[in-house]
Amino acid sequence: MELPLKTFHSLRWIIPACLTLSTSSLWAQAAAPTLNTGDTAFIFACCIAVWLMTIPGLALFYGGLARTKNVLSILMQVFTVSSLVSVLWALYGYSLTFTDGGSMQSVIGGLDKLFLRGVTQDSLQGTIPELLYFFFMLLFAAITPTIIVGAFAERIKFAAVLVFMTIWFTINYVPMAHMGWGGGWVFALGAQDFAGGNVVHVNVGIAALVGAWLVGARKGVGTSAMSPHNMTMTMTGGSMLWVGWLAFCGGCALAANGFAMLVVVNTMLAAAAGTVSWMLIEWLHRGKPSMLGAVSGAIAGLVAITPACGFVGPMGAIVLGLIVSPICIWAVEKLKPMIGLDDSFDVFGVHGVGGIAGGILTPIFALPALGGLGFAEGRDLSSQMSAQLTVIGFSILYSAVSSFVAFKLTSMVCGGLRVAEDDEVEGLDLTSHGEPGYKL
Repeated sequence: MELPLKTFHSLRWIIPACLTLSTSSLWAQAAAPTLNTGDTAFIFACCIAVWLMTIPGLALFYGGLARTKNVLSILMQVFTVSSLVSVLWALYGYSLTFTDGGSMQSVIGGLDKLFLRGVTQDSLQGTIPELLYFFFMLLFAAITPTIIVGAFAERIKFAAVLVFMTIWFTINYVPMAHMGWGGGWVFALGAQDFAGGNVVHVNVGIAALVGAWLVGARKGVGTSAMSPHNMTMTMTGGSMLWVGWLAFCGGCALAANGFAMLVVVNTMLAAAAGTVSWMLIEWLHRGKPSMLGAVSGAIAGLVAITPACGFVGPMGAIVLGLIVSPICIWAVEKLKPMIGLDDSFDVFGVHGVGGIAGGILTPIFALPALGGLGFAEGRDLSSQMSAQLTVIGFSILYSAVSSFVAFKLTSMVCGGLRVAEDDEVEGLDLTSHGEPGYKL
């Protein structure tokens, strides 16, 4: 059984600490894996936490930010998009991401495991069941496009959401995941992105920007700030995101060991530092710290640590969290009005900008002198930063182009992206779903 690529991605950074094992013995273990019940239990627990991070976590986080007449529509979009993508991942996403693509291997995988052919209760990936590995990676696929919902909330056709997500998942997420995790050219380049800074956050941030541009601003909102209708809901959802993020990153080690715990601790500390940083800046400039600012800081810290969590030390994680919040505040409060786009829940400002910042800072805080784990053999800060910037630049470009194509195709299929003006004014809960929404 071949070693799963994401496992090898983690393993190649653990090998220096495994000096008691020879290279030949490591590869012998990789060639003949055996089931490890501890690893299996750990990854399964991570899976449950990550799914709760998506529903209800992301749904509640977004739902609290929406106006009362659109809360149900947001919950519906998150719930159904994550369900839709889960099915698509089983049908063809997993195969196209994690199997050999032959002559196309650098950009896309193959069809060997189409419809989960050959994935049985007895097949393994490393030390865990392959079905569990499939499940864990399904959760990454399910939450990534769902994040984009926050950019065009409160004014898009529900049918357009489903069509766009199907197209975007197929032409964007699957190739991006293969290139980054499945043995494509990005993986071979060796950029430091442990848990999906590019595949998830930079990717959805740029898609959000494109979506906000093409769908247009909400009636009467524009780019001005809009207070959440229910911060209790948003804080609850944000807290579930934080908990799930620990499993999201920690599970990428694919083993229950000290390295996985380092990743979890790094993730925890970056979020906490992001919270403190955002709160202090808001307190200083507005005179009062807000709950929205605190939870936004936590999300910013989590986004920034996503690429870095397997390469930095705990102190580096704290500094990373402290640094990213001011950058995201600038993006939300200064850059967003300059661009003039209504990114409803600041997906670009937090996920896109935070992901870019985290990716650029990762090699710096990976330096052993700053408590990091260092670089692959033959790499120094300069060469690692070059790889980092190349991949981030590619992610921005590919996401912009593929997202534009997906939105345009969706508009053609659905006769436009946006609901009628009267429907938008009345609210999508009733006009799109025929159900009363949130009641105070």
